[in-house]
Amino acid sequence: MREEQPRARTQPGAVALTFDDGPDPVWTPHVLEQLGELPATFFVDTSRVRDHPGLVQAAAELGHEVGFHCDRHRRHTDLTPAEIARDVEDGLSTLGELGLRPRVWRAPWGIVTAETRRTASRHDLELWNWSTDTHDWRGDSAKEMLAAVGPDMDQGGSVVLMHDAMGPGARRSDCAETGRLVAALAKRGQRAGMRFVRLSDVRTP
Repeated sequence: MREEQPRARTQPGAVALTFDDGPDPVWTPHVLEQLGELPATFFVDTSRVRDHPGLVQAAAELGHEVGFHCDRHRRHTDLTPAEIARDVEDGLSTLGELGLRPRVWRAPWGIVTAETRRTASRHDLELWNWSTDTHDWRGDSAKEMLAAVGPDMDQGGSVVLMHDAMGPGARRSDCAETGRLVAALAKRGQRAGMRFVRLSDVRTP
């Protein structure tokens, strides 16, 4: 029997802007500013949330979705079932102390195992990957990234992957080009009549 994969697309005519690895004290506010009134989903690293809780609360107050990414940014294929379960429990506890209850989860690098799925089910978390990878961690310019991902976004239903912090393996020195890309994607999507959504807006009942 084929294992069900995490969702990677939204609905026709809709696009979800998503960010992994934050919060970051410099770049998360920058991304929030570029988003303006457009909603987005932030998959947070709760080890960073403990250092910058106010940033996550600010994002939530602005109407963005706070999803869970990890407490330790490690591939689930390198963790035992108990370690995966503990990571999620620690992360949800951190967010719960801020009054936040995530509904969506993106595992580090989008890698899921059978235990990832079982843990998601226990905590009523819907797993999400992405359809459109900006590869912003490489340090490409916003213009280059827009040219690469724009056509897929134009088709609708896209889940766009970006990062509002410097995560493991990043080859860039900052997230400035991601901020520029956000502004460009917003303009492109609005011109095309796209509806911007949070992932929980299209969550499976």
